[in-house]
Amino acid sequence: MKNFTSVADVQNPIALINEAIALKKNSSAYSDLGKNKTIGLLFLNPSLRTRLSSQKAAQMLGMQVMVMNLDKEGWALEWNDRAVMNGNKTEHIKDAAMVLSSYFDIIGIRCFPTLTNREEDYSEHVLKQLIKYSTVPVISLESATLHPLQSLADCITIIEMSKSTKPKIVLTWAPHIKALPQAVSNSFCQWMKALGMNLTVTHPKGYELAPEFADGIPVEYNQQKALQDADFVYVKNWSAYEPYGQTPVVSEDWLLDEKKMHAANARFIMHCLPVRRNVELPDELLDGKRSLIRLQAENRLYSAAIVMKKLIENKAI
Repeated sequence: MKNFTSVADVQNPIALINEAIALKKNSSAYSDLGKNKTIGLLFLNPSLRTRLSSQKAAQMLGMQVMVMNLDKEGWALEWNDRAVMNGNKTEHIKDAAMVLSSYFDIIGIRCFPTLTNREEDYSEHVLKQLIKYSTVPVISLESATLHPLQSLADCITIIEMSKSTKPKIVLTWAPHIKALPQAVSNSFCQWMKALGMNLTVTHPKGYELAPEFADGIPVEYNQQKALQDADFVYVKNWSAYEPYGQTPVVSEDWLLDEKKMHAANARFIMHCLPVRRNVELPDELLDGKRSLIRLQAENRLYSAAIVMKKLIENKAI
């Protein structure tokens, strides 16, 4: 495996998940694997779990870690080829990637969409340009359209907690005060399809996800009906794919509560965090016995660690 940007980079997703679970049980087993190697983590957007879990995962493997908030601490980068750099951009990604590749053995980058230009966001221009000019492996710490490390952590959580090989999983839209990216939801759909999981997506009309990630997944516009007998209910807000980045008005009540979960005989609640409490999900669910949010966050460490391990070993995953 050269890079880790989506489940498409993974030859055997279930084997990777099982290996991550094994690593979790013996987290010190590979403490010398990354000796004398360095990972550079570049952030164009804020982060808590992604930054800290990636740092700790690298340290767990014996790697040195360097972190840079590229949008605040570095030169303004030009990402377009053949650009005439007579404006406010100081350094081209071609030159920056060359330097970064000489300093680091692995590069991780986190970037968000603009939510204003769908074609530009879904082209993954920033991530692809870094990969194009890097000579070392690149890990996506979240991109404009996907969040593979989060999805891998979610899959680890589901496998750990599932009582069957085909649990019923529901991805439900939740209210929010602003437009959010589609990356987590896109990525979750992509991984669920790759694993052959029983996934249903439920959301208000107008919040359909990108066809390239959600095609073939059943959509149910009645949230309560979708929740019936669900083993895992993944709660996430996202903005519209069409009209892109918009937040069409929703008149129905999409905020889950214990009453709805109990009526549907649904089991667990998942959320990737950060969560706006009592807007996306109420305290009673986030802090209750159904909540898996702490386990998901813990598993972010092992999703990052197993990917780094494979890249260091230069083995297919």
